[in-house]
Amino acid sequence: MAFPNPDRLGFFLAAALVLLLIPGPAVLYVVAQSLEQGRRTGLASVAGVHLGTCVHVIAAAVGLSALVVASAFAFSVVKFAGAAYLVYLGIRRLLDRRAWFDVGRERVALRTAFVRGAVVNVLNPKTALFFLAFLPQFVDPERTVWSQVVVLGLLFVCLGAVTDSLYALAAGTLGRFLRRRQTALRYGSGFAYIGLGAATAVAKRT
Repeated sequence: MAFPNPDRLGFFLAAALVLLLIPGPAVLYVVAQSLEQGRRTGLASVAGVHLGTCVHVIAAAVGLSALVVASAFAFSVVKFAGAAYLVYLGIRRLLDRRAWFDVGRERVALRTAFVRGAVVNVLNPKTALFFLAFLPQFVDPERTVWSQVVVLGLLFVCLGAVTDSLYALAAGTLGRFLRRRQTALRYGSGFAYIGLGAATAVAKRT
């Protein structure tokens, strides 16, 4: 089993941290969950999102990511499945007329938030594209490739879990101050989901 070259590891960690600090679809999903359901639900979403990331790491290691990029049909299936799921979440949120912060309101179970986060990220083709484009830059082709990809991918997951958790905690705290603006928050969250779905649907293979 080969590990990444130590000389490249520092550059990888720095580049990964910069990319993770830039809000993307996963961050926006976590923020939306944290705003409407609180920090615990946001953190459960983070755990689910990065379980989904682990799936892409394994896929990249065995060559599935290359298949998704190379095959127009496979890419389209994953892309539109993910887009449809995000749009579904957005429409359901827009149609939900209940007060988000009422004491008697049924909250999303942590397990449900976890599963949703995993589904959203597993069905995000941009994650597969990212690992296919990003990780090979730090892999030594003369050594065992799959093990290097796994190590780099898991490091990325760990960093992502930390940065996304910070976003979840911040958004969950902010949500406490938005109790009197529930309508705006509901519409904002709903359109955010729909926007993520639309962005996924128009993702290009190049």
